[in-house]
Amino acid sequence: MNASKQTHLFFGIPKLPARSAAVVMPLLLSILMTCIVSLISTFNSLGATPGFLGKWLGAWGISWLIAFPVLLLVLPVVRRVTGALVRSA
Repeated sequence: MNASKQTHLFFGIPKLPARSAAVVMPLLLSILMTCIVSLISTFNSLGATPGFLGKWLGAWGISWLIAFPVLLLVLPVVRRVTGALVRSA
């Protein structure tokens, strides 16, 4: 079965309604983006030190708290600019 046609994610948990995509997409994007960027930045500045994991998680949390609301505000503008720059299919 196609994953997009399934009505449940796993363990009987239903998929979210389509209107929630405007929040879910920036949520997932901000989690992944801040995870990777903070990991690289923290490792670059500290190296593989004993306290690395705690420092990285702290940096990740702070960066995510900033990135998620910023994405919610900026993403509609980015979509409009992208639509102005890219030809429609």
